[in-house]
Amino acid sequence: MSILVTGGAGYLGSVLCDLLTRSGHRVRAFDSLMHGGRALLGLAGRGDFEFLRGDLRDPNAVRAALRGVHTVVHLAAIVGDPACARQPDVARAVNETAALALFAAAREAGVRRFLFASTCSNYGRMADTSIAAREDHELRPVSLYAETKVAVERELLAAPLAPTAATVLRLATLHGLSPRMRFDLTVNEFTMELFVRRKLVVFGEQFWRPYVHVRDAARAFALALEAPLETVAGQVFNVGDTRENYRKSDLLELLVERIPDAEVQRVHKAEDPRDYRVAFERIQERLGFKVERRVADGIDEILSALATGLIDDPADPSHTNVRT
Repeated sequence: MSILVTGGAGYLGSVLCDLLTRSGHRVRAFDSLMHGGRALLGLAGRGDFEFLRGDLRDPNAVRAALRGVHTVVHLAAIVGDPACARQPDVARAVNETAALALFAAAREAGVRRFLFASTCSNYGRMADTSIAAREDHELRPVSLYAETKVAVERELLAAPLAPTAATVLRLATLHGLSPRMRFDLTVNEFTMELFVRRKLVVFGEQFWRPYVHVRDAARAFALALEAPLETVAGQVFNVGDTRENYRKSDLLELLVERIPDAEVQRVHKAEDPRDYRVAFERIQERLGFKVERRVADGIDEILSALATGLIDDPADPSHTNVRT
């Protein structure tokens, strides 16, 4: 299979490109290199891997990227609430307008499958978190990032399945090690802050989020790519594991077990714009997806990388999507 991965140099994209090439696919990564390209150096020069630098908003670059591919995995985006809030016009242009233009160009190019990386934050603030949200649950986006994802989802799922069948994967919040490391994700950030500074201030520890390891998220995309088309065409899959819904207080318990001398300051917050628990049975039942790494595993591998010096400068600006 010849696959285009947009955002291929990113936190998830770099892991996915490596997984797909090792699985025997030909991969073309497309990325603007907003956060650098070091994550792809291990793949450079291989016969089954190609890199194209370009901006998703450039129609000519998009057409070149689509040439000769059968499948598109669309990961490229301004990712996360803070990054989108910092540049709202750019975020909407990239995450919504350019994403839909890419899908239209893929249909024109005869691409057969189009996998779209969405987010479980589309569920927003749930009225009742005692019931985990399935894929047909009401979407209540409360951030620009989620709004753009919901807008694209609706267009993709309303489109005919021919010539290009769309599949939406709503990702839980990612964690764990990646060649393009990020320390602005909750589990990664908490782990790094407690290890490096031995102190952490936490706001609103009672609110729920689901989490999934970045390598498990990559495996979910690989499974969707290799599944029979009739199984995934026009479908939505939450990506994660129902056991991996945590409150911040739950994360702190795991962390304090490992760093007992850490100082944690808990600041009560009565309201949080996002509070959601998510169910993941569909992807398990239809695609056979099971997580191989839990939040505790992500914490342990990050602590090991910091303790051994594999990550020697966690404060490096390349480790965050929000530049100051």
